[in-house]
Amino acid sequence: MSNYDKPLPQTTPWTQPFWDAAKEHRLLAQHCKECDRTVFYPKLFCPYCYSETLDWREISGEGEIYSFTVVQQHPPSAFQDDLPYVVAIVRLKDGPQMLTNIVNCDPEKVHCGMRVAPAFDDVTDDFTLVKFRPE
Repeated sequence: MSNYDKPLPQTTPWTQPFWDAAKEHRLLAQHCKECDRTVFYPKLFCPYCYSETLDWREISGEGEIYSFTVVQQHPPSAFQDDLPYVVAIVRLKDGPQMLTNIVNCDPEKVHCGMRVAPAFDDVTDDFTLVKFRPE
């Protein structure tokens, strides 16, 4: 695999299941056993009812773009060669929203409400990033 010189997320014991699943091209989110809500991003307790009884469930990743911006100039130096690129908030059908990139799409065609699905980017032998592509 090529040398990846961009920053990677910092993993923690409570986020590791998410990253392990991403490596397998699966999307997981936490689920609160007390209030039956989906929790994302991974936490130590439910942000809705404060319960610590969280488990993991696979989610489809299908969703739509809620908001986005096209970065066209002055990105952090590691991302200079990616210009232009899309940073978006995707509202997942399964409940949560994710901050992500939209890939495999002309940035000028991206729009709010666009239906998207996960696109897994194996950036290193040990790390896969979750991005989204048009459905």
